[in-house]
Amino acid sequence: MTRSLSLRQTIETEIVDGRLAIGSRLDETELAERFGVSRTPIREALLQLAMTGLVEIKPRRGAIVSAPDPELLVAMFETMAEIEASCGRLAARRLIAADETALKQALAACAAAAADEDPETYYQENYVFHTVIYRACRNNFLCEQARLLHRRLTPFRRMQLRARHRLGQSLAEHEAIVAAIVAGDEIAASDRLRAHVIVQGDRFSDLVANLRSISDAA
Repeated sequence: MTRSLSLRQTIETEIVDGRLAIGSRLDETELAERFGVSRTPIREALLQLAMTGLVEIKPRRGAIVSAPDPELLVAMFETMAEIEASCGRLAARRLIAADETALKQALAACAAAAADEDPETYYQENYVFHTVIYRACRNNFLCEQARLLHRRLTPFRRMQLRARHRLGQSLAEHEAIVAAIVAGDEIAASDRLRAHVIVQGDRFSDLVANLRSISDAA
């Protein structure tokens, strides 16, 4: 893990937890002194967070903690759902033995984290699970686009996993996705991945509630 990515995750967690309030200025020099690094990795981390909407870079004011517009967030999740559906469909068609093994190992790691009721570890294993599917689609361009958007949605996918009972639901969805891909069922794999990623109904309400809780902490 690069230094800027590690810093991004730390700052992201503090925003999601409400320790860095919306409207707060993120001073590069202060953050560099706090973390004992130069301003370069701090600047890189803030630029990465700006892509998610958790940070806004303003002229003459620098980086400010913010929250993305819910409509934009829904649009990004809709796009992510369609990209992942395509990855799942192609993975079901093109699955090779090595990818099947990696997929089952990633599922087992998710199951272990869910059993421990550890959402942060589950999120890390969840990321591995999805990247295995991206790789298994055997389309490098699609795989890269999926990775880019997944990274952009990182904080909000983490928020989703904090909802009550979501770990168990997510794991059950993972199991159904793996079963479809291993069976070579392209339609089921596509449909299950789309439903797994999309935010609507209660899941959208939960996500918006979590975003509001960040604002209320300000």
